[in-house]
Amino acid sequence: MENSTLAIVVPCFNEEEVLPQTNRQLVALLTDMMTQHLVGEGSYILYVDDGSRDRTWQIINEYSDASVHVRGLKLAGNVGHQNALMAGLETAREDADVTVSIDADLQDDIHAIPEMVKKYNDGCDIVYGVRRKRTTDTFFKRTTAQMFYKFMSGMGVKSVYNHADFRLMSQRAVNALCQYEERNLFLRGLVPLLGYKTDSVYYDRLERQAGESKYPLSKMLSFAIDGVTSFSVKPLRLIFDLGIIFLLISFAILIYVIVSLCKGNGAQGWASIMLSIWFVGGCLLICLSIIAAYIGRIYTEGKHRPRYNIEKYLK
Repeated sequence: MENSTLAIVVPCFNEEEVLPQTNRQLVALLTDMMTQHLVGEGSYILYVDDGSRDRTWQIINEYSDASVHVRGLKLAGNVGHQNALMAGLETAREDADVTVSIDADLQDDIHAIPEMVKKYNDGCDIVYGVRRKRTTDTFFKRTTAQMFYKFMSGMGVKSVYNHADFRLMSQRAVNALCQYEERNLFLRGLVPLLGYKTDSVYYDRLERQAGESKYPLSKMLSFAIDGVTSFSVKPLRLIFDLGIIFLLISFAILIYVIVSLCKGNGAQGWASIMLSIWFVGGCLLICLSIIAAYIGRIYTEGKHRPRYNIEKYLK
């Protein structure tokens, strides 16, 4: 398995500020790995332009023209990080023995890649890049990220704690992943389902070198919802549990009213009644929203639309 062809897949969306540093570091790393015969001479970096609105694709073009070890894949429109990453993996599996996915901001330590490849040479099909700690994050980012992983775990979604999308996958692992045809992709949950031999490489996450984060709070929430609704029906079961709780509360109120009437006190307190109505109404709307999210996923999956369309591929 030595001297295997490696493809480093890098999804890009409006990354013109960070791409020069990213390309310089990745090319230097790839060259060093080829010199050490850790990977084959045909190894390359595959940048996937996810419908960027800045000069990202023009820069990728320049790098592809300047080096045989740099390729570019331009998608016809913006399809989201997960679909762009999947497009890169599906393209790279045609001629790469092993792929490594990493974000363009290089907050994930690229020097963990050689260790990943060594574990692949030792027989691992999947190697996760896992953060040791989150000291470079703000308090808000660190807290919400921890809540995200705990929430996903609580909902029954199998994932690797402190692992994002920095991972190595063998060709057969990518081929197996491509058999999962759902449109609502959550790769952090899909990859652990493959079942091949896995290992982890631990690293310290760096600060973003340029540009802005592509995962603000709103996208993180949407990402979490996609993950839960794609891999767990636990929220639907929680709705049933909530219904039982409301039923028990209603019986308790009924008993209270009957006892009050028997004592001649009557049932008073319109404020508490209105509060109960608003509370139950709010819970019902939340339940309907959860059900609607699942129905929306069914609707999307049922249409079987393609995840992406390729506009241009630079080899």
